[in-house]
Amino acid sequence: MRLLLVEDDLQLSQSLSKALKREGFSLQTVSSGREAIVSLEFDPIDIVILDLGLPDMDGLEVLKQIKVKKITCQVLVLTARDQLSDKVKGLDAGADDYLVKPFEYAELSARIRVLERHLSHREQPLLQIGELSLDPSGHVAFLQGKDLELSKKEYMLLKALMESIGRIQTKESLEAKLYDYGEEVMSNSIEVHIHHLRKKIPKGLIKTVRGIGYTIKKGLN
Repeated sequence: MRLLLVEDDLQLSQSLSKALKREGFSLQTVSSGREAIVSLEFDPIDIVILDLGLPDMDGLEVLKQIKVKKITCQVLVLTARDQLSDKVKGLDAGADDYLVKPFEYAELSARIRVLERHLSHREQPLLQIGELSLDPSGHVAFLQGKDLELSKKEYMLLKALMESIGRIQTKESLEAKLYDYGEEVMSNSIEVHIHHLRKKIPKGLIKTVRGIGYTIKKGLN
């Protein structure tokens, strides 16, 4: 499940990012409306967690752009606007759910699970390439039907690549998905995880795009 967190409050963004990654979600974070729209246009996202009070534009405008550009995703609005009229505006603009700040993380997590169920009817539960499959709901991967013994970071890395099959993931984007903000990251951490992951999955599946990043192609040839 691919999430995009659009929140300009740095402390809240860091806190939510850490909690969501702990649950195994593949997560991108941005702090402005324009960044959100660009991310949605170029990277497939399942659920957007959207603050309305953004520094460059109102979150309602982001909702309108999602609708205009026909971007398929679920949108959960986070906002301090607690009036009924504000909630109606958000839902009318295309939001799938509306959560007023301050909130408990447990409630946010529960609402995300509801949105996941809404998505399940149009998505296959497993990500699969040949004999390699990954079950996002169970946080496990299989090769030829047998459990793959992956570390948490290896699992998150494989998930990020399989969710974006055919698209190049830069080293920086992968680091953002694997590590919490402020967490110390060695300069070669991604390379090390790729090295270990390649030993556990079919040879040649992960392709290195020199100077840019990594990708999993649609075919093994």
